[in-house]
Amino acid sequence: MALFHTPSRRPRLCLHIFPPCLLFLAGLSIYLLWFGMNSDLDNVHPLLTQLIPAGHCACKYSTTFNCTSSLAAVATTSPQEPPEQDGKKKTWSFQYPRDASSIHLSPAQCQTSFPGLFTDIHRAVDFWSQQATTTTTTTTTTHNNNNLTRSTLDAIPLKPGMARARLHNGHLSILATSAAQEDHRRKILAILSAMHRALPSTEDLGPGDSMEFVFSVEDKVEDINSGNGGSGKQQLPVWVLARKASEEDVWLIPDFGFWSWENEKNMIGPYDDVVAGIEEDEREEKRRSRRSGEAVLIGDGQEEEEEGDWWAKKVPKLVWRGKLSFAPKLRRMLLEAARGNEWGDVKELVWSKKENFISMQDHCKYAFVAHVEGRAYSSSLKYRQACRSVIIAHKLQYIQHHHYLLQSSGAQQNFVEVERDFSDLQPKIEALIADPEKARSIADNSVRVFRERYLTKAAEACYWRELWRGWGKVYSDDEGDEGVGRKGMRYESFVLLESEKMMRFEAQS
Repeated sequence: MALFHTPSRRPRLCLHIFPPCLLFLAGLSIYLLWFGMNSDLDNVHPLLTQLIPAGHCACKYSTTFNCTSSLAAVATTSPQEPPEQDGKKKTWSFQYPRDASSIHLSPAQCQTSFPGLFTDIHRAVDFWSQQATTTTTTTTTTHNNNNLTRSTLDAIPLKPGMARARLHNGHLSILATSAAQEDHRRKILAILSAMHRALPSTEDLGPGDSMEFVFSVEDKVEDINSGNGGSGKQQLPVWVLARKASEEDVWLIPDFGFWSWENEKNMIGPYDDVVAGIEEDEREEKRRSRRSGEAVLIGDGQEEEEEGDWWAKKVPKLVWRGKLSFAPKLRRMLLEAARGNEWGDVKELVWSKKENFISMQDHCKYAFVAHVEGRAYSSSLKYRQACRSVIIAHKLQYIQHHHYLLQSSGAQQNFVEVERDFSDLQPKIEALIADPEKARSIADNSVRVFRERYLTKAAEACYWRELWRGWGKVYSDDEGDEGVGRKGMRYESFVLLESEKMMRFEAQS
């Protein structure tokens, strides 16, 4: 009797099961990564956080500034004002709050009041001056050794979030705008408004009496400098809100929030109004201390609040609120670093529900305030610097116009810097809690440097005027009388346009 063996069905079964299983696992992995990158809730396992790709937050370099000399020079020198009636010279120096809103400071007063503020302008001037020199050696078509002209700007595609404007005889005119959504329009209008506010003192600008320029309100230079052929990059003399250290061709401008801003359902308002509210809270806290009998005698029956007592009233915790999906790996690492620690009050923010929401002023009740970059730079740093608290920030990848004054060590230290993975956050926080005198000093330095000087309305106006002066050194009109018709629409008329017409505006010749 012959015995027949039935072929095994296991290999054939595996062939049927394995591919679907593999596809399922691949799909599950993709979904989990997508979920981890897009969720705004604190519902992602720490292991998955480690697996989330860094994307644009992959930082191959960070920027550390050292402006000790500039900070030490603040208020140590002063320009000479015109003689008084008795023939004596009167010395002038910046004083807060007296000069905080003085938008008509002279160039000498600006230079003395804000040393270090114009560093990036001078860097950009040097960069483009070198480009002009190089161009002169290879062609004879340059104009007065200035290689930035209207033709240069004509070659820049006006992408969504960009605008082109003209400064002539002290007047600001708009030539073109490109806004993809209402967010773009409001930011462009805020930037133009801030420029217009700085105009009254432009009679001393010098070479650039008539100039055009292009600016962007997008978060990243990559948003406006991609798909331009070749490597996808080209040198763009565009004015931007932030840049990486390697993006040397762009020019930095103050962000839109100095004029005014709202964050979804949260109206923030003008920056100086935010500062005023925070300072009023500080004064109210002092009044409460006096009413409760916490003042001490300092002689002759006078009473004064005990030195440093304000710090003891701070919540001894690190606070942060933000949208996790703007930089999922970076921001979730902060959540994990603070989780389970008594000093941690780090939570996600869901704007649709205002879950975990804390107002800007309430941030200032905490001793430590964290700052984390988002999709690119984060415009919230200036609001956090309005607090008399210790700002704790990871090594920054993006540079804003006032970042040159950040000091992470020494007697002038005005913030605490940690690694981008927050691996050293805990020891640095605990060291500050154990040394309140040092923490108070850092907080005071931050207020003295930023809130009371470099982030004032006066500093912003000085920056705009110095930017126009710097731009005028490397820019010149190249169309002669042909440019007479390029007047654009005066700012005063532009702001009266309907919102829809502002979105995609082009001035008539």
